[in-house]
Amino acid sequence: MLEKLPDIVGQALRGQRAGLYKTAFHAVDLRAGMASIAVTSLAFADHAPIPERYTADGVGVSPPLQWSGVPTQAASVLLIVEDADAPTPHPLVHAIIVDLEGGDGALAEASLPSHGHAGAGLKIGRNSYLQASWMPPDPPPGHGVHRYLFQVFALEAGPSFGEAPGRDAVLGAIAAHGLASGCLIGIYERRDGSIAAPVDEEGVSVPTLSLPSAA
Repeated sequence: MLEKLPDIVGQALRGQRAGLYKTAFHAVDLRAGMASIAVTSLAFADHAPIPERYTADGVGVSPPLQWSGVPTQAASVLLIVEDADAPTPHPLVHAIIVDLEGGDGALAEASLPSHGHAGAGLKIGRNSYLQASWMPPDPPPGHGVHRYLFQVFALEAGPSFGEAPGRDAVLGAIAAHGLASGCLIGIYERRDGSIAAPVDEEGVSVPTLSLPSAA
């Protein structure tokens, strides 16, 4: 959807970013439980580009994820994916899954429902477009690199989530019942079409990525 925006819009919004400090991983202080869960993906490394397949420029399915190091006393695990560099007051929520089994686990590719894909029957929360689905990365052209945080939280037993919980409900549950957390960051950028990409000796475009500072 945002790929159709003029480059000038992305350029004008370059200085407007939600910021890492507003993401769930940083906003909820779990102290000793911070970063104790290892989150990885077979599709990309931490702070590496997310393959186009998992974005709005490709098929748009959710990527595979794995997590380990969940405390033995955890009753459940939840996942929230946020864009820290969205030009919005708060990070843009791309996916929420709650009530995953406590303990180490994994999600296969396309486990979350998305356009043309039914998903794996998980309990899905609402993204920022109020849809219970995976919203693939879709940054404005010319806005620069966006950081997408795949955040996993282990929770002790607590009240059940309602149908399709939103970000506020998830943050409240983490603050009240969070035991541990982990985070994997993938990056994605739509280049400014008005700026020619550098080329190698054979004339092939060479992608460049310059990470913006946190807001």
